[in-house]
Amino acid sequence: MLRGLATVSFWTADLAAAKSWYTELLGVEPYFEQPGYAEFRLGDYQHELGLIDSRYAPASSGPWQGGAVVYWHVDDVSAALEKLLAMGAKEYQPLTDRGAGFVTAAVTDPFGNVLGFMHNPHYLDVLGTRR
Repeated sequence: MLRGLATVSFWTADLAAAKSWYTELLGVEPYFEQPGYAEFRLGDYQHELGLIDSRYAPASSGPWQGGAVVYWHVDDVSAALEKLLAMGAKEYQPLTDRGAGFVTAAVTDPFGNVLGFMHNPHYLDVLGTRR
């Protein structure tokens, strides 16, 4: 079911400062931006690192400033969410249509870990160039 890493997202209370810091660290500008979000592509497989304004964090995420949700690409987010809930996971982030073909959700597994998954057209584009 999990096909590969799609996006790692970090919450930040200061998106501008985080974007500047990661631009310096990575040596590249974000390739995609929208209000409250900046995304970098990096590495041999062009994995994605997203920075998200913490105002958009799920209410259940807790009071801390940092944290990460790793999203794995899946073909059907709704089906993956249904299966994980049936296996005893608890909803962490509801199924959310982000637009432009991106759909996300996340659960807390029975061991307390957050598992994010998404349908990500960018992942499929990269995969298509590898075949």
